[in-house]
Amino acid sequence: MVRMKLGMPRKLRVFAGLVALVLLLAGWTAATTPVKGPHSPLELAFMREQISGLEVQFGTYFVTAGRCAGCHGHDPNGVTMIAGDGEDVNVVDDWRSTMMANAANDPFFLSKMQHEGLVNPQIKEQIEHGCLKCHAPLAVFEQQMLGNPPFTAASLDTSVFARDGVSCLACHMQNPASGGHVFSGNLVFDSARVWGPYTDEQINPAIMQYFVNYTPDQGSNILDGSVCAGCHTAINHPVDLEGNPTGTSFYEQTLWQEYKNSVYYGTEQNCRSCHMPRIQDSVKLASEYIYLPGQSPFGKHHLTGGGVFMLKMMKDHIGGFGLPATPAQFDSTIARSLALRKTSMTMALQTVDRTDDTLFVDVALTNLTGHKFPGGFPNRRAFVQVLAIGAMGDTLFNSGSWDGTYEVVGNDLPYEPHHDVITQEGQAQIYEFVMGDVNHDVTTTLLRAVHRLKDNRLVPVGYSLSHPSQDTTAVAGLALTDPDFNRDADGVEGTGGDIVHYHIPLGGHGGAVEVKARVWFQQVPPRWNDEMFGFHGARIDSFRTMYFNADNTPELVMADSTVVLGTGVGVAGGGVVRIFPNPTRDGVVHVPSPDARWIKAYDAAGKQVPLVTQRNAAGWRCILPMTPGVYHLVVGTSHGEQLVRVVRTGE
Repeated sequence: MVRMKLGMPRKLRVFAGLVALVLLLAGWTAATTPVKGPHSPLELAFMREQISGLEVQFGTYFVTAGRCAGCHGHDPNGVTMIAGDGEDVNVVDDWRSTMMANAANDPFFLSKMQHEGLVNPQIKEQIEHGCLKCHAPLAVFEQQMLGNPPFTAASLDTSVFARDGVSCLACHMQNPASGGHVFSGNLVFDSARVWGPYTDEQINPAIMQYFVNYTPDQGSNILDGSVCAGCHTAINHPVDLEGNPTGTSFYEQTLWQEYKNSVYYGTEQNCRSCHMPRIQDSVKLASEYIYLPGQSPFGKHHLTGGGVFMLKMMKDHIGGFGLPATPAQFDSTIARSLALRKTSMTMALQTVDRTDDTLFVDVALTNLTGHKFPGGFPNRRAFVQVLAIGAMGDTLFNSGSWDGTYEVVGNDLPYEPHHDVITQEGQAQIYEFVMGDVNHDVTTTLLRAVHRLKDNRLVPVGYSLSHPSQDTTAVAGLALTDPDFNRDADGVEGTGGDIVHYHIPLGGHGGAVEVKARVWFQQVPPRWNDEMFGFHGARIDSFRTMYFNADNTPELVMADSTVVLGTGVGVAGGGVVRIFPNPTRDGVVHVPSPDARWIKAYDAAGKQVPLVTQRNAAGWRCILPMTPGVYHLVVGTSHGEQLVRVVRTGE
């Protein structure tokens, strides 16, 4: 055959090549001609095919993320979806291990949805449909837009669309005009248009139109974050204890309204700023199209929150849930979540005063997120732990610890009130949202929630009680009367913070006291599950087993510590401890006291600093930090604690 071609006249070979090209293009055009909806006969042949471990499903209106992965997933050639430093930033792999990708696989969600239906069986299907609008939007709205019966949990396990969770088109097909105007999952979709951050001039719309019959365009809702509002504002229509509608509305979560009631609203600092961090690198967006120009800025699809408990649980049960992500991908999302949480607040621990029997310290917190902290679903909570430790390591005071069930010690029933001043270990500052039923009794059943009994979650900077959205984002309980909750020293609101005043009883301790303050977070606190675990069902029982086998140790958000050098520090019946040289130029000092058992160093502000200590026959050799300044050495001896002031000069 090759010899025959080589023997052909040149004109004939050219003509044959053109005919072959025409036939090829004609065949390709026929194969890619759209049939009913955004797919072609060729694409239909690949339905349910696995692409990078993701199932591909075409519907009349939607397609799963597996199809998007063909262009916007990992590029084995290392050309597209690559940042300037060589980092693979493809949107599909970053998304697949997030809570959004697994929104319909989340065992806590599945358990809670079943619980709500068991409490109110007469509206079970209505509840499921309402939940799945946000947790499985492609499945719900494909059926709704076709005019079919509402999608419910009965079809959840067999629906590829449902298992796709909150995937690409769940956000990118939302009509921009609906952003910030539709809530509770009542999303508005365009039938064949997808919206992103770039203009037609920046991209080539014909490529996507040709291959998947979607027309890309720039969407204002993608740019300002309002695309998130449709699901992250949940307004319920509660029922009483007999299941009768109350005729009222209850705001379960209001992240968008909280954002509007902040200094960030209307600026570039919106939802995507934190949850989809942008880079200025030029990124090529579509595989196999190396001639396309790169786009900048580019939003990484990290889609992380501040909690990792459920991510770890799903990572441990990838096979059982059939999740579309690897352990390594979950590890990446977990690491990103931990990094994001570290940016959520600031903490300042300050010593106010000390008397013979009481130490007064303030813990000042400022919320740096654009919504309440903790935000979102009302089960999440944060709490403050304050420890006072004597020089010998003995605990003098401990507020905000937890027991073997991971419950906060001192968390009173029915709930712990908000505190401005804490004077006892049995009191703990817990930032949370507590819901009440028609009788004002605490409930964690969402459709029974009618009243806000307590909501002292830290509000965002700029939050005002006079803002138009304040009724949906209200502060409730004793935080309203706390003079420094979201208020400065002059009573002006909008600080986005709170100051907790601790009066720590010392019980006669006169030596140095180390104070440690920590803020802890729990994504699924134990007591919140009690109502749900009072019921039995396949999903509830499965989650109960996983929950009690999981490590629910609270997750650290922020920490600070200080040392208070009290007037009681001094000689207790022994000789004076000497230190030389003092001042020291190289930071090396000697403590010629064989009786010295331990030595700690603190800077002039009272914060403990690293100290290298070496014991020898004559006593101790110590090396101070490199920074010149005044240091206090507290030396523990058999006679008690002694304080010596040391000066380190410059070299």
